[in-house]
Amino acid sequence: MPRTARPLRLLMCRPAHFEVSYAINPWMDPAKPVDTALAVAQWERLYELYAELGHRVELIDPLPGLPDMVYAANGATVVGGRVLGARFRDAERAAEGPAYLEWFRSRGFTVHDPVHVNEGEGDLLLAGRRLLAGRGFRSTTAGHAEAGEFLRRPVIGLDLVDPRFYHLDTALAVLDTDEIMYYPGAFSAGSRAVLRRLYPDAVLVTEEDAEAFGLNVMSDGLHVVLPEAATGVAARLRERGFRPIGTDLSELLKGGGSVKCCTLEIREGE
Repeated sequence: MPRTARPLRLLMCRPAHFEVSYAINPWMDPAKPVDTALAVAQWERLYELYAELGHRVELIDPLPGLPDMVYAANGATVVGGRVLGARFRDAERAAEGPAYLEWFRSRGFTVHDPVHVNEGEGDLLLAGRRLLAGRGFRSTTAGHAEAGEFLRRPVIGLDLVDPRFYHLDTALAVLDTDEIMYYPGAFSAGSRAVLRRLYPDAVLVTEEDAEAFGLNVMSDGLHVVLPEAATGVAARLRERGFRPIGTDLSELLKGGGSVKCCTLEIREGE
């Protein structure tokens, strides 16, 4: 069957205050210079690309002192108009959760301020009716249970074992309702077995492409926006009938994020 694109409602945050002043993942090195103007320019190209694809993009104001707020996907998880806020593991990001939750609260969404650690769509990915949920470095099993209860979805817990892929959205991508791609080496043996059983036809991604953040993508069911350096992933996607669109977010990768990290999907319908 031919693939069709679905229009998305997205939330993004301009990286006006982006810098790498601390290290909370293996990609961050405060000793490496960061070009904030270049980060903004790369981000703006992603923003424009979504508009060109027909998606509706809304913005949350960036706050001084929160350089990682650009990674909007970590700020919440939205399913059926219900918004689960984020509760970050690291103190450096703690204020981001309330900021994102207030954005949704002020717009009339049903919101939940979490008790347990979860880092939004960094570790909670909706795949059809189920939530694929990463744990091991950031989000917790208790956070998964809280997410399942509030968002009213069954949760499949997946154990991440490679610190380079500290969030699920760096190790796995949802391409369509029942299609995913992932890097097997990022997961425990038990979680690999679960993924093989649930998704026997999944696209398996190489370590090289995973390191290029080739799994940190946004898909509308036809177009897949991804880092342009992940050429192997792009080729595999074309074979499956998707239309990959590469973009350069190399400056934001210095903070440990790429396309998906910069993009929070607002799902209003069930």
